[in-house]
Amino acid sequence: MDKSHNLTQFTSLRILLLKKLPTKIQSVKQDVKRELEVSINRFKRYAHKRRESPPFFNPGDMVWLSSKNIKSTRTTKKLSEKWLAPFPILKKFNTHAHHINLPSQWKSLHPVFHISLLEPVKTSTIPNLHQETPPPIIIEEEEWEVSQILDSKIKRGKLWYLVEWKGLSQDPE
Repeated sequence: MDKSHNLTQFTSLRILLLKKLPTKIQSVKQDVKRELEVSINRFKRYAHKRRESPPFFNPGDMVWLSSKNIKSTRTTKKLSEKWLAPFPILKKFNTHAHHINLPSQWKSLHPVFHISLLEPVKTSTIPNLHQETPPPIIIEEEEWEVSQILDSKIKRGKLWYLVEWKGLSQDPE
């Protein structure tokens, strides 16, 4: 049986094992580091399979703007347009930020958008796919202009108005 040393209170076998401990720790560190690199590379390989390169836009290109962060006047978001009318790109700040030409009514919006909110306008190779809207149908009847609304009531679930017309007498005839 091995006796313990007076100063350290450890046996000689234990002292030998403690001397080998730093090399063992170093070896475990290297193994962990190697396994971590393998795990990171595996994650990258699977993550890059689903990743697409971002679209490339130049000034002058037409893009659709996502309505994702823009408040709509519609009652529900579900009925709102998903993409807003095509806008030209004015300036490219970097690969991910573009300045687009917004209408003057939207002056409260900042005109610089991330590319994730922009979608390129695709032109079709099929001729006459996008036809111009036909002119409005004009019904040639007299038009009446409302002077004021005199009264209103609900009858069988419908709202009815009593109206005074411009240029017409108020006789109930």
